[in-house]
Amino acid sequence: MRSINIDRAWTFGHGLYGGGMPQDAGNRTVNLPHDYMIESDVTENALCGPAGGYYTESTAWYSKKILIPAEWENEVVCLKFDGVMMNATVEINGCKAALQHYGYAPFLVEISPYLYFGKENRVTITVNPSMQPNSRWYSGAGIFRSVQLMHMPRLHVEPDGIFVFTKSLERDEEGRAETAYLSAEVSVRNQTLENRLAMVEVRLSKDGCDEALLSRRQKIQVNPGSVETACLSLTVDHPDLWDADTPSLYRVFAKVTDLGEFRTHHIEDGNGSTDEADVLFGIRTLSADARHGLRINGKTVKLKGGCLHHDNGILGAVSLYDAEYRKLSLLKELGFNAVRTTHNPPSSVFLEACDRLGMYVFDEAFDAWGIMKQPGDYNMFFETDWQKDLTAFIKRDRCHPSVIIWSTGNEIPERGGLGNGYTLASRLAGRVHSLDQSRPVSNGICSYWSGLDDEETELEREKLKALMSGEDSVLQNADSGAEDLSWEIRSEPFANGLDIVGYNYMEDRYPRDHELYPERVILGSENYPKEIGKRWPMVLSTDYVIGDFTWTAYDYIGEAGIGKTAFVEEGDPLIKTGPFGLMSHTSAFPWRLANDADFDINGNLLPQGCYRSIVWGSEKTGLFSYDPACFGKTEVVSMWGFTDVSRSWNWKGYENRKISLVVFSNADEVELLVNQKSAGRKKAGEAPAVEQLPLSFVFDTVYEPGEVTAISYKDGREISRDSLRSTGTASRLVLNPEKTVIAADGHSLSYVSAVLTDAEGNIVPDEDILLEAAVTGNGELLGFGSGRPVTSENYSRGEFTSFRGRAMAVIRSGYEAGEITLTVKAPGRDDLKASCTIQAVPVPDSVSR
Repeated sequence: MRSINIDRAWTFGHGLYGGGMPQDAGNRTVNLPHDYMIESDVTENALCGPAGGYYTESTAWYSKKILIPAEWENEVVCLKFDGVMMNATVEINGCKAALQHYGYAPFLVEISPYLYFGKENRVTITVNPSMQPNSRWYSGAGIFRSVQLMHMPRLHVEPDGIFVFTKSLERDEEGRAETAYLSAEVSVRNQTLENRLAMVEVRLSKDGCDEALLSRRQKIQVNPGSVETACLSLTVDHPDLWDADTPSLYRVFAKVTDLGEFRTHHIEDGNGSTDEADVLFGIRTLSADARHGLRINGKTVKLKGGCLHHDNGILGAVSLYDAEYRKLSLLKELGFNAVRTTHNPPSSVFLEACDRLGMYVFDEAFDAWGIMKQPGDYNMFFETDWQKDLTAFIKRDRCHPSVIIWSTGNEIPERGGLGNGYTLASRLAGRVHSLDQSRPVSNGICSYWSGLDDEETELEREKLKALMSGEDSVLQNADSGAEDLSWEIRSEPFANGLDIVGYNYMEDRYPRDHELYPERVILGSENYPKEIGKRWPMVLSTDYVIGDFTWTAYDYIGEAGIGKTAFVEEGDPLIKTGPFGLMSHTSAFPWRLANDADFDINGNLLPQGCYRSIVWGSEKTGLFSYDPACFGKTEVVSMWGFTDVSRSWNWKGYENRKISLVVFSNADEVELLVNQKSAGRKKAGEAPAVEQLPLSFVFDTVYEPGEVTAISYKDGREISRDSLRSTGTASRLVLNPEKTVIAADGHSLSYVSAVLTDAEGNIVPDEDILLEAAVTGNGELLGFGSGRPVTSENYSRGEFTSFRGRAMAVIRSGYEAGEITLTVKAPGRDDLKASCTIQAVPVPDSVSR
């Protein structure tokens, strides 16, 4: 095997490596990927504050002895890291081999010069995330993505050196794909001391099938110490095309054979060495213009997008294929067809999941360039490292068919020209184009609430004062009026080189900017979640706007409380300050989660997600209630928040008192029944609606325990209904494993929901109970927790309080087959205890997902 996964059994310890062994105090054995920040307790004085969810961590190390075979002595041996958070020093047998600052970027380290072949060699990685805050969100800490050990002959395929893309596509008279014309580029590195002649062969197979559909060959000369590229054309008849609806995949294999030393008119016999690498690939065409919008395989596509941070909720920053696939599956089932990797490169397994599921990706490189957003962020290393990190990111990801747009950054402070920003923007876009000519380049640009020098900032604030509730308020991505073109004037040089311009929260500028820049393709790169109902019809009707990305699709740790809401009495100061009084920096300890998403961190659908699916065309009915204690009060919703309703009809103590309910529906009429008696029937457009939420119907009624039902009608006939029921007290604990069989590969996961129900099996949404979880057998409890946004509890301890009747356990397989048993109980409650069993089965020698 050219590439060997070495995630199993690393010794881990806090502080600096001192030759510690597993039995030393504080050291232990862990399997990668691993995030040690999520294992720590949150603290009120954490330097990152609510931005990082009140987490903090300092230096730690990972060490492992690896046997390097003697037969590798004349080969090139490397370690390939998909991401290490952060400032990672790689040592081999005590010798420093590399230092990698950027935690999200993949990197390769050649370790050949430091090895003893035929012996065990110590690999130690020290990580230092102590320069807090280093991100504007929860970053995690440690080797949170997988590591590969690679070995190859001295003439070899460059790691991530295969690039295949579709040049054009021909269709038959019935519109079916008839012929695809592909371009394959294979980079070959020569680490010998002679000129070498190489034969490069490329073959194409359907994923999961060994049969070669076609193969092509090309000879090239590669001089010592250099990299040359073999360029081959592939013509594929009757191809299966990749898109979000039919994600058909191929695998491309590249083989390099050493033909020998090349001298003038003479070739010395080669040593017979060969090297082979492969990549997953999909055949599809891609274009974007202001007249047709975004076209995939010639068909116009509107991006139903969601922004995603890199963490996996209760797992922290650990990235495993099953976790990424599950999260993306939930999004796709709801109606999303695109995700934005905010604001950094994702893991390789995340992109593989997108390839296999059919999810378009807006793939982002950086959140900061040379000007800092946080003291310990990428600004410290941008000048020296950006070309290296950007190149590694693009090369790793450019064969993934799911990746359709590159992003060079988000809300970059240099967007107004500070710090040579205009030149940098063009330079980064140019570098991306040089590495991949097949995809458009974008950048998420916001308004000038920052990014200007002091004098211009003061002028901008004067313009915005009329829109701001308080003189000292910070107005996120403000639009200072349709007649004001200062944003366009300042951003135009920054947009040079961009094929698609990302607009963060500036939808009202689309029509005017289309007049100014009629060829500009616009993408709503970030959008307020509560505005989807009024923004989506505009996206559908406007050719030059290709989609909308909500902030966010899935809840995450950090930027705590950015989606807060509050119900206040008349005269409360919050009414004056409005949404700006609910910014993240006002989220006191122990706020942890952003609380701004369609799904909570465990994948439970939230009201916001139900509403979005209805805006996107679902004929389902969504019924939710407000807390009757808030009746008659004014609701203040943050800019990233959503109206605070729940799936509950348990309001003990409020019998016969007024209560409000909201129904989400695209029906002509909605009727509300309380205990089978009509509480009114309202027509769309005439019924009271939640502010900023078209397709919502508000009903005021009197609370009576029992059942409340909303019925949606179109053209006088019922199309769907939804109900809420009062429940009894929690008397049962039910475990629902999503998988009962997983692979014993150290990476496979089973998510197990723990649900509190009454005697009739109804989920009890208003009874929060401390639960304890434990695992025995050939697996481990990787995380246990609920979607509670305000808590100081620890996801790694196996103790957590349920939230709205739910909690989640995540089981990770070990490397040995066998039975895994999960037990969850409520201390002191004999009736609230349950167990389930999961089988970890042997992994075949060759595994294809």
